[in-house]
Amino acid sequence: MLSIDLNADLGEHPGTNLDEQIMPFLSSCNVACGGHIGDEGSVRQTILLAKQHSVAVGAHPSYPDLGNFGRIILTMQPDDLATSIKEQIHLVKRICEEEEVALHHIKPHGALYNRAAKDAFISELVLKVIEEVAPNTYWMGLAGSTSEEVARRHGYSFIAEGFADRQYEPDGSLRSRTLDGAVLQKTEVLKQVEELAVNNRVNAGGWLTLNVQSICLHSDTEGAVTLAKEIHEHLVNKGIQIAAV
Repeated sequence: MLSIDLNADLGEHPGTNLDEQIMPFLSSCNVACGGHIGDEGSVRQTILLAKQHSVAVGAHPSYPDLGNFGRIILTMQPDDLATSIKEQIHLVKRICEEEEVALHHIKPHGALYNRAAKDAFISELVLKVIEEVAPNTYWMGLAGSTSEEVARRHGYSFIAEGFADRQYEPDGSLRSRTLDGAVLQKTEVLKQVEELAVNNRVNAGGWLTLNVQSICLHSDTEGAVTLAKEIHEHLVNKGIQIAAV
């Protein structure tokens, strides 16, 4: 039986019940931990919600940039960046331990994720931090990227991720959010999810082979709750099990 993980970035919508609505359709989640948004209260709330629904918990560290939601590359000394990532992961790890929840994976956010996907130095830095702070977790990153290459070379457990709601470029990167068509419409999302899960490919102006283990739906995509429900139902109806790696 085919199996795929369905994940979303959560803890990013204070004052709403979006996480409560989307969590039941997921098998894993990535918890914002203070770099781009979030604090101890939101981290704990998200972890407890994931525990309630038996959803695997990941830390979602980013550049420390609340003003830009972690979506631009900051010029930082490597040691300072590493320290920030460590502090963010430590927050999630500590609360997981307090709430008796396993920390399953680490998934960088936004500009850090995209830079690591292309930059071996940043990928090496991220991996070094993960091995130091949370060595028994998975590293989740872009399928077919430099991040995956670095993880495989070091023998580290990597979850290759694809995206339900984002347009791909021919090189396998995600189209910049500043460009038209970066976020897919509903009918396009369901088609892309099926191609990724069943056929290990994505349309990027031509078919691009991508072997993914997890598919992400961004929780800030318009209609995300409905999309999560429909993606879940679509995959199950195709005989695909939704489960964490």
